[in-house]
Amino acid sequence: MRLNRLLACALLAGCMLPWAARAEVTLSGVKYEDATEVRGSKLQLNGAGIRYKGPFKVYTAALYIGKKAGTPEEIYASPGPKRITVTMLRDIDASELGKLFVRGVEDNMEKAQMARLIPGLMRMSQIFSDHKHLNTGESFTVDWVPGTGTIVAVRGVAQGEPFKEPEFFNALLRIWLGPVPADWKLKDSLLGKPA
Repeated sequence: MRLNRLLACALLAGCMLPWAARAEVTLSGVKYEDATEVRGSKLQLNGAGIRYKGPFKVYTAALYIGKKAGTPEEIYASPGPKRITVTMLRDIDASELGKLFVRGVEDNMEKAQMARLIPGLMRMSQIFSDHKHLNTGESFTVDWVPGTGTIVAVRGVAQGEPFKEPEFFNALLRIWLGPVPADWKLKDSLLGKPA
């Protein structure tokens, strides 16, 4: 009898392993796997959440880094590649989104620090202006790749040359993780805090 229980437990555990290995987060129909790969480096999902503007859902965002971290400072200092993925939950004017990103960086950095990033921020804003609209379900990623820079991809297509400034990626992350984040609940979600 005892052997049967042990066998049943072993069988059940064996059946559950594939489920545990394929953990994912689903937010308003958008699925984020528990791991992704950037330039050969495996990253794990640190957190994911929804950006609200008033009562409206605007987009989902997910943050992937090498090792889970619970504070913005730990994430900024985390070595290796990083990725933020954003998927639209409504149709938006992409040029307006680009302007909001610039303002988000401005709200979360000292003026002297931001001055060095102005050419990159103008280029980032132009990337979104060139796309005119981002529709529901479309996404973009922002990757930090050491030795290469920050790579922005819209709808899966890299947009021009990488941004070479090492601090550029963390400046963008401050839009969501800085002292004046776009959405406080989203900040907590990206930091992996329970809702």
